[in-house]
Amino acid sequence: MVNVPSAGSISVADLIGDAVVRVPSDATVATAAEAMAEAGIGAVVVGDQERPVALVSERDAIRVIAAHQDPAAVPVIDVASTNLVWCAASDTVEQVAVRMTDRHIRHILVERAGVLVGIVSARDLLGVYAAEADPVV
Repeated sequence: MVNVPSAGSISVADLIGDAVVRVPSDATVATAAEAMAEAGIGAVVVGDQERPVALVSERDAIRVIAAHQDPAAVPVIDVASTNLVWCAASDTVEQVAVRMTDRHIRHILVERAGVLVGIVSARDLLGVYAAEADPVV
């Protein structure tokens, strides 16, 4: 019999695959939203450095629109989260899910040897747990 690990014990390294999408610090919210839409993701890193300065999400863009501001005129750095939360690529899905829940966040940056290697979203984690609950998913 094959021993299959539970969803919570899977490494987050197994969830990351695509390159991290970045926008420059001087980008607008509209530019960030376009980058997210093009890549089919919910957050992008702000800054060109190895260590990002911020993270902007689709929710940040929605708040700009809800405030009746022009996304093409609002600097992304003004609405992006600068209090970044990180995890190690070797952390488990369960560890990351707990950290995200405790901090009330939907995205966490993943690092390996001090280098950003990916972003894991709450949607990614939900997919892992849903697949375990119903293997047909």
